[in-house]
Amino acid sequence: MMAGRGGFLKTPAKRRRALIGVTFVAPALALYGWLVLGSFGNAVQYSLYDWNGVGKATFVGFANYFDVFTSPARLVSLLHAFELMVFFCGVTIVLALAAAVLTRAAVGRRSAAAVRTILFMPQVIPIVAAAVGWSWIYSREGALNQFLDAVGLGSVTRAWLGDPSTALAAVGFIGTWALLGLVTMMLTAGISKIDSALYEAARLDGANAVQEFFAVTLPGLRRELVVSATLTIIAALASFDIVYITTQGGPNRATIVPGIDIYNMAFGQQQVGGAAAMGIVLMAIVLLVIIPLQRLAAKD
Repeated sequence: MMAGRGGFLKTPAKRRRALIGVTFVAPALALYGWLVLGSFGNAVQYSLYDWNGVGKATFVGFANYFDVFTSPARLVSLLHAFELMVFFCGVTIVLALAAAVLTRAAVGRRSAAAVRTILFMPQVIPIVAAAVGWSWIYSREGALNQFLDAVGLGSVTRAWLGDPSTALAAVGFIGTWALLGLVTMMLTAGISKIDSALYEAARLDGANAVQEFFAVTLPGLRRELVVSATLTIIAALASFDIVYITTQGGPNRATIVPGIDIYNMAFGQQQVGGAAAMGIVLMAIVLLVIIPLQRLAAKD
């Protein structure tokens, strides 16, 4: 029998299992620390210096952080990231909720499976290819303008990604299209786990479809909605590939986002310290937005 503190490792079998566990986990932890924590530590260090990436670095303290919060260029890029959240998160979740509820109503029908397959298709298309395709759709002679011409709305046609007033929204809809299938699948899976007895009870109480949605479906999807919001918010704040391929932050910085701004500062303007500070601030913003959402999901 084991007695006293530390007795859980007194038997040879338990010591052997603990040793095996450490043997397998330690290399992974070391690799994680080197790749992730080490890189983060380097970024924090760089953010405190004025450095062009090659020459001598000059310690400037928190001057780079001060620039992030006072420079109009940095603030505009952060504002654009929050505007993209409206499309990546808000529009996506609303459309995904509608698609999940409608496909649930059509459960067992081939049309529902076909709709889910079509919505999920963007997940298997490389984002580079998707962005190039959307660039063609949004072009002056693209499919969108041809459709508008066909329905008599030729007066509103334009180069959607080349117009500062529409470029950011156009990029946002690409993000909505890319994320819609994934979020719909998560919400559909969440709806399938809701007890059907709750829907029957709501109908017996005289609830219509709208009341049933707000009384049963929405509360039952709280965890799935939090996960969806987390993924889409991170995608919006950390967006880079879609913006870089479609507009590279233009026209006239109308679609500049933190990811593009960091890239330009580090590799175009040789402001490595400023780029590192911007990256640290972006990480802090992501955590400030995500942590409250995770606490909401953890509540019973």
